[in-house]
Amino acid sequence: MPAPDPNAHAARWNWLPLKEHLSAADARSVKRDAAAGFNVALLAIPQGMAFAMIAGLPHHASGILCSGVAAITGALFSSARFTILGPTNATALMLFAAIAATGAAAAPGPLVVLMAGIILAAAALLGLADLIQYVSRSVVVGYVSGAALLIGAGQLRDALGMPPGPRSASFFPTLGHVFTDLPSTNLHAAAITLAAILTYAAIRRWKPRWPAFAISLASVSAATAALPSLNNSVRFLEGFQPDDLLPSWSGFSWALLPSWIGTLTGPACAIAFIAALESSVMGKSLSSRAGSAANPHQDLLACGLANAASAFAGGMPASGSLTRSTLNFASGARSPISSLFCGLACIAAALLLGNLTSAIPRPALAALVICVTPALFNLRHLRICWRATRSDAITLSVTLLATLLLPLHTALFLGVAASIALYLRKASRPVLVEYEFNDEGALRERSAGTNRQHPRISIVHVEGELFFGAAEVFRTQIQRTARDENLRVIILRLRNARHLDATSVMAIEDLVRFLHTDGRHLLVSGLSKDVYRVLFRSGTVETIGRDNIFMGSTRNPNLSTRNALKRAQHLLGTSDAEIQILFQPDSP
Repeated sequence: MPAPDPNAHAARWNWLPLKEHLSAADARSVKRDAAAGFNVALLAIPQGMAFAMIAGLPHHASGILCSGVAAITGALFSSARFTILGPTNATALMLFAAIAATGAAAAPGPLVVLMAGIILAAAALLGLADLIQYVSRSVVVGYVSGAALLIGAGQLRDALGMPPGPRSASFFPTLGHVFTDLPSTNLHAAAITLAAILTYAAIRRWKPRWPAFAISLASVSAATAALPSLNNSVRFLEGFQPDDLLPSWSGFSWALLPSWIGTLTGPACAIAFIAALESSVMGKSLSSRAGSAANPHQDLLACGLANAASAFAGGMPASGSLTRSTLNFASGARSPISSLFCGLACIAAALLLGNLTSAIPRPALAALVICVTPALFNLRHLRICWRATRSDAITLSVTLLATLLLPLHTALFLGVAASIALYLRKASRPVLVEYEFNDEGALRERSAGTNRQHPRISIVHVEGELFFGAAEVFRTQIQRTARDENLRVIILRLRNARHLDATSVMAIEDLVRFLHTDGRHLLVSGLSKDVYRVLFRSGTVETIGRDNIFMGSTRNPNLSTRNALKRAQHLLGTSDAEIQILFQPDSP
C-alpha cells in the first residue's frame, strides 16, 4: 500500500470553491448558467412541493424553500460543477419513515435532517468519503427500485381522491389500505389525475426539453379552477404565509428529545448514507461526462452543510438530485453558479407564491409524482444486476424485498450486509488442485484415484486472499493433505497470498504444531514484505524458524521455492527429493 501523501489533507479542502468560479466567469458563461439555473428551478419548485407531500410535512412549500437553500449551499461549498442539491424521492420517503417511527407529528423531521447533516459533515472531515465506492451498485439499484414502488403506492390515495387515511412506511400495508378504500374513490379526482398524466406524457413525447412537470401542474390547476363544480369535490394544497416556511417545532419536547435521538439515529444514518451515495454518483457521473474531476470529500461536506441548513429552512433532507442535476447539465450549465441561480429562484418562489398553492389540486400533484417515479427504474441496471452473478442477483432481491417489507433504513443496511456477506463467502472458498510431473518432467493435474508419483514433498501454492474468512477453509484443506503419513515436508508458497490477518497467522501456527508432532516440517517461500511483516510482528517467524522462511524475489519469482526445495532436501537427508505440486487456482 503506498504511503499517504502528507499534503493530501491540505489539498482535500477548499472552503469556498464558488469564489474561484466567480472569478473565472465571464458574461457569456454567467448567462448560460442563469438560463440553466432558472430552467432547473421550474422543475425544482413543483418537485419540492411534491417531495414535501411525500414526507408528510404539513406545509408543502417547505420543500420549495429547502430546495433553494440546499442548492445555494451546494453552490457555495461543492466541487461538482453540475450537481444540484435538494430533496429527492428517496430521502423524502425516508424522512416520512423516520417521522412515522417516532409516532409524533412533524416535529422530529428537522431533528433527523440536522442529525444526518452532522453525520455527513463529520464523515467528510474524517476523510470517509472514499468508503462510498465499496457499496455494491446492486444494493443501490434494489433500494431505489423498491423506494419507487413505495412512492407510487403512497400517492394513490390522493390520486384517487380518497379521504385521509392511515399512512404506512411499508409497501404492502400502504397498498392494502388503498384497496380497502377503493369504494370511496372520487371520480372527479380520478379525472384530474388522468388529465395530469396525459398532459405530462404528451409534453414528454412531443416537447421533451420543456419543463413538463411545471407546465402540467400549472395547466391542470388552471383547468380545474375554470370548472367551479370541481372546487368542492376535490382536495387542494394548503396555502401558506412566509411564517409557515419555517419548520414546525410546535410538537417539540425536550423531555422526548433523548428518546427521539435514540429512535432517529438509525434513520439519520440511512438518510446520510443515501444522500452521500446519490451525491457521489451524480457528481462523478456528470463530471466524467464533462471531462472534469469532482472532490468526493468536498462534496460530502457540502451535502452535510446543505442538510444542516435545510433542517432550519424547510425540514427536508438534501442530496444530489438525479433529475435536476441531469437537467442542469443538459441545459448548458458551465459552473456551480447555475445552482446559485436555481436556489435564488426557488427562494423567490417560496416567498411569492403564498396562497397561490391553494389552487393546486392534490390529485394533480400526486399524479405527477407517480409520473416521475418510473425514472427511478433503470431497466438496464436491473438486468445487469440480475444476470451478472448469483451474488448480485441475491443482493438485488434481498434489498428490493426488504425495501417493500421493512423500514427503509433497516432495508438499506440489510442490503449492504447481504452484499458484504456474499462477497466474504465467495472470497473464503479456496480450492486445492494437486499437480504431478509427467514422464517428460512437465507439470500436469493428477487424475482422481491414481497414486501419487512423488509423495514426500508437497508444494502448496496459495493464490488470493488469506483473511479471516478464508482461514478456516485454508487450515482444513492443508491439514487434510498433511494427514498423509508419507508426506514429510510441506512448502507453503505465499508469493500470491495477500492480506494475512491474525486468524490466518494462527492457522499457520496450528499447521506448524500439527506437523511437528511427528517430526515433520513446514517451509514458507515467496513471502512479500507485507506478509513477512505480519508474521514477524506476531512472533510466528520464530515459531516457523528463520531457516525455514524464504523471501520472494521479483526478478526470479521461483528462486525462493528452489531454495526451499534445497532446504527440504537437507531436512530429508537426500539430494534428489521427490516432489508433488499442489496448486490453488481461483475459486470457480
